[in-house]
Order: sequence, then C-alpha cells, then structure tokens
Amino acid sequence: MDEYNALPQDGEEHEEQEEPRRPGAELYEWLQLFLGCVVAAVVLFNCVARLTRVDGASMDNTLQHGEIMLIWSLGYTPQQGDIVVLNKTPVVLSGWLEPRAIVKRVIATGGQTVDIDYAAGTVFVDGQPLDEPYLPEEMYLPFSPTMQGTHWVVPEGSIFVMGDNRNNSTDSRDLQLGPIDTDYILGKAVLALWPMERFGAV
Repeated sequence: MDEYNALPQDGEEHEEQEEPRRPGAELYEWLQLFLGCVVAAVVLFNCVARLTRVDGASMDNTLQHGEIMLIWSLGYTPQQGDIVVLNKTPVVLSGWLEPRAIVKRVIATGGQTVDIDYAAGTVFVDGQPLDEPYLPEEMYLPFSPTMQGTHWVVPEGSIFVMGDNRNNSTDSRDLQLGPIDTDYILGKAVLALWPMERFGAV
C-alpha cells in the first residue's frame, strides 16, 4: 500500500494555513489605535497648540467675541505685534468675578520702554511711533484712575500688552495688571477657526 505523500507534487503550490485570530483581537487593535490617538491629542493640545475662545470686545475688530482660534505654544517666543493668549493672572480686575485668560496684542517686550501720547493717539516703543492700522478708532485717555499712566519700562521676562479696541480694553496700562510675566503666555494666536466667515490667519 502506497504511503500518503504530504509534500506538494511538482507544479503544485503549497498553501500555508493562517492561524485563526483570537477572539477580541480586532477590538484590542482598535482600542490601541484609539488610545494612541487620545494620547497624541493630549500632547498636541497641551504642548504644541490648543483651541481657545475670545471673551469680550477688547480685540475688536481684529478678533470678535465668541470667535474660536488656534494658538501655537511649542517653542514660542513673544514678538512685538503678536496676538497672544495669557493664562489666568493672579489679578482680579474691575468687572471680573475671578482671574481669567485674556487675549491681547504684544506692544513691547522685556527691556523696552512704552510711552503713550493720548493727545496724538500714538503709542511709542523705545521712542519710535507704532504704525497701528488695526485700531478701529482713535485712542482716548481712559476714565479709569488706574489707567492714567503714560510711561512704562518693561521688565526683563515680561511683555506689555494692549487690546486693539483701546477704548474698551483692560490691559498693561492698568496699574493693577501692568507688564505681564512671560510665564503666563499660553501661546500665539495663529488661525481663526470659527465662525467660518472669519476663518483665516490671525
């Protein structure tokens, strides 16, 4: 009696049998993918970039109340003219119920001087007038007694910020707030995301 030959004959292909997948293997792979995406999102939105919402009218018309924007954090160094989001400061200003994050424009950085000529409606940094086409109207001397200053020296490691809507902005001009330590900077506003008609670079 001939023995059974398990080897493939000439011209025949040998097909390997795939091992059956263990029950739940596909679900486990999907869970791994999901958790990986969650971790990546957490790292992205805490260390690289994040979303934030504009609260108030101090940046009109550049940014508007309720607008959602993307801010960049990784490796960011503040520069004059940047729009930045500042974390909750230890100061509770008039009209605030608690410390809160604010969105402002960087006017000067550490070591620079800021002077304001309200009669001319002009801001000077290191003696040079700023060209500010983004201002919605002429700047007037604030009524608040804590915002009557006209000369500041920005300490190293700090920034001097102002809102574009100068006549409706609580910012570094206020004696209670003043120049802000760079440790409070969350990042630079780079992209307006919502509403769609406002979509675009900041």
